[in-house]
Amino acid sequence: MKFNYKFSNLLGTVYRKGNVLFTNDGNTVISPVGNRITLFDLRNSKANTLPVEADHNFVTLALSPSGTLLIAVTEHGECYMISLASRTVIHRRNFMRPIRAVKFSPDGRHFAMTKENKIFIFKTPGRATGAFEAFIIERVYSCFVDDTTCVDWSSDSRFVVVGSRDMTVKVIAVVKIKHFKLNTFTSHSDELVGVFFAENSLDCFTVARNNVLCTWQASVELADIEEDDGAEAMDENDSDNEGGKDFFYRREGKHFLKDTIKAEEIVSVMSACYNSKTKHMAVGFSNGAFTLLELPEFIIIQSLSLEGYDISAVEFNLTGDWLALASSSRGQLVVYEWQSEGFVLKQQGHTNNMTCLDYSPSGQYVVTGGDDGKVKLWNLSTGFCFVTFSEHTSGISAVKFTQNGKAVLSASYDGTVRATDVKRYRNFKTFTSPEPTQFISLCVDSSGEVVCAGSQDTFEVFVWSMQTGRLVEVLAGHTAPVSGIVFSPIAPLLISSSWDKTCKVWQMFTSKGTRETIQLGADCLAVEVRPDGREFAVSTLDGCITMFDVDTAAQVHCIEGRYDLHTGRREGDLVTAKRLQKVQAFTTLCYTADGECVLAAGRSKVICIYHVGEQVLLRRFEITCNLSLDGLNDMFDRKKMSEFGNLNLVEERDDDPTMLVKMNLPGSKKLDNSTRTYRPEVRVAAVRFSPTGRAFSAVSTEGLLSYSLDASLAFDPYDLEMDITSDKVRDTASAGNWSEALMLAFRLNEKDVLREVFEAVPISNAELVASQLPQVYVEKLLSFLAAGLESTSKIELYMRWVHTTLMTHGESLKDRSPRVVALLKALQKSITLRQRDLYRVCEKTRHAIRYVVEVNAKSKTVQTKGDEMEDSEDDILNEKEPEMEECNLGGGDVEDGTSVGTAA
Repeated sequence: MKFNYKFSNLLGTVYRKGNVLFTNDGNTVISPVGNRITLFDLRNSKANTLPVEADHNFVTLALSPSGTLLIAVTEHGECYMISLASRTVIHRRNFMRPIRAVKFSPDGRHFAMTKENKIFIFKTPGRATGAFEAFIIERVYSCFVDDTTCVDWSSDSRFVVVGSRDMTVKVIAVVKIKHFKLNTFTSHSDELVGVFFAENSLDCFTVARNNVLCTWQASVELADIEEDDGAEAMDENDSDNEGGKDFFYRREGKHFLKDTIKAEEIVSVMSACYNSKTKHMAVGFSNGAFTLLELPEFIIIQSLSLEGYDISAVEFNLTGDWLALASSSRGQLVVYEWQSEGFVLKQQGHTNNMTCLDYSPSGQYVVTGGDDGKVKLWNLSTGFCFVTFSEHTSGISAVKFTQNGKAVLSASYDGTVRATDVKRYRNFKTFTSPEPTQFISLCVDSSGEVVCAGSQDTFEVFVWSMQTGRLVEVLAGHTAPVSGIVFSPIAPLLISSSWDKTCKVWQMFTSKGTRETIQLGADCLAVEVRPDGREFAVSTLDGCITMFDVDTAAQVHCIEGRYDLHTGRREGDLVTAKRLQKVQAFTTLCYTADGECVLAAGRSKVICIYHVGEQVLLRRFEITCNLSLDGLNDMFDRKKMSEFGNLNLVEERDDDPTMLVKMNLPGSKKLDNSTRTYRPEVRVAAVRFSPTGRAFSAVSTEGLLSYSLDASLAFDPYDLEMDITSDKVRDTASAGNWSEALMLAFRLNEKDVLREVFEAVPISNAELVASQLPQVYVEKLLSFLAAGLESTSKIELYMRWVHTTLMTHGESLKDRSPRVVALLKALQKSITLRQRDLYRVCEKTRHAIRYVVEVNAKSKTVQTKGDEMEDSEDDILNEKEPEMEECNLGGGDVEDGTSVGTAA
């Protein structure tokens, strides 16, 4: 089995904090999701996370006018310059202080950055400036008393307007301007949230935190300002009162934004943006309301609300038709089309920790549950959540797909197990116990008729019938919470694990007693059965993973993985990380598709893959390096250690004045994003392998992480020899030895060469070539077809190969079904995806297709009638030819009508 899994996507988290951006074409939204960045393609309905990971959460983003350079700054001031063309980090610099705003100039030659009480002007690397060194400082202005918060450029890239927490706004000339001195506005009484220039003008609009909007008119037009090469550059010591006599600002209006939303409670402005082309401004408030205005007339276009949560970021696209709204307290991202008053995108992750997940049988979808009581279904191909179920009133402890994939089961701490139809999106069954109890484990048999749930309070296993919804059996015997239950896929056996240090095998449908009770040396935390049903694994509190034979209940293998779970020291820990290592354990398990390895994770930042037979660690994946989370560092900074403990535990007021310091209840570990003031702890709640075997997912503090195999990332040949080269493969194919060329291409295993040889094989020879392939190459051919069908445009060619291969080798594949089940599921997934894509295209254009077919049929009918008329005319001419021959008995040459007339 291959283990070169790479991070592919981040789901479940659409926005954390910071600003959001639109690309220049307006079709993609760029959103910071913790220490990663996700791109939401609105046209193709697809979300993709960049393979860039920072040490802390991103809070500030800026995109160049060319759309190829992205600047992302973390909350600790580490700046990343990212190329969107190559999707890699090309430059990096640590400014050691928070950066509140970054903005590129309209000509793309410079970008401005706010840091402390200064404003920095940098030169953009690239051909336009002739400089390829990053972060070349052009100018630095330190004319503020407090931290600078926002910045904007004039349309000609010669001026910047900067807002600060000292309640002042300053207009600064980046180039040397005749008769220009520093201009300062002092009409605000709170921190500036946004400052903006009008289009082709020096008129300004300033928005403060206390709902005040001011409009400022410049005394001169932008086109009338001349540069002076002989003038001295504007110095930071230039007095504000010595402004040029020909250049000054006048306040034209002062408006109170709270009046636009008619709010009775205390609200403040959280974000603002301005589109200079359409002259529209959007303002987001702390109560979830947002207002769309037309400036400078201050005309209210729309005023709406997003369910009472703060709007942390707003942004227009280039044309001003779409407005992106983001809420950090709710983790929601919305793209709103204000003209039609509809939503282009509306995505929201779990507002609290994710706790569980499960794959659909086809591997296309993933269901997740969280502490917020919601169950969400995610499409892995698009990265979007397409339905959310919120019937539960408490946190979700376990979720399961039925074997046919038509229903989702969810167990909750509210004492219910709910079955939901994934086609109609409705809750059709609710299972409860006679006495109220909390369910912490869940399973369903292979037929989908029996549902079981383990209790945390009564220590029992409840068994229900899916059809009737009635309680069938209550299995008692455990003396502690039932941490895990699982059905055997080949026999009517139920395996349960408990904190009472026992694992029980129940004989279902035949007797009421247990078949076997297995005593372990520590509390059981999780149980998982192998896909073939011959073995099951149990994770215990002492950090061991023990495997047992299902038939004999004998121990087969034991893996001691306590020290493989690398853990850091959390802020509240009183012992070192080395001592914490001794009490680590795996809380979630999952077998691979072939059953040879097991995937394990727990209260740590790593996911481990063990080989069961060899009992060795094969690979360890680190899910994050985000130091904004708790539990990553092995030791504390001694500068923050005092006689009273760690100073990081001392709560501080946030930069947002509307957020008050809140006291956490003793023993509370839930991470409520709307109230928390401490760092969340890194942990992996659940891991699951895809039925296709080519991917696995994990729910963690960061969200739903997806890892997959990418054949283009590594060179992985099979049975390679010295004389097998790409040239030899091509020469063999040119000679017409298709089966030999295809086997050589599989042995070389270069993706481009394999595709070239495969597509060169004539489809008429497909059956002959497929019949000549050995079984090992048949599996590789099906794997290649499954991967190629997802992206190829030659769908018919690949589908005919699939049909031919399965018809030729169907019997042998059936005999080896346990080994190829993951391969066949991957093939089924690819075929289903392409069928759905084609259906969507044909459904949208079915009337046009019907019209083309009708026109084609009518044209053929007209052509047929024309051919019949021509045939009838030929028959008439053939009947007249004998008469003409009789008239030509005199021997005259018949060439035209004149000769015929003469002969007559």
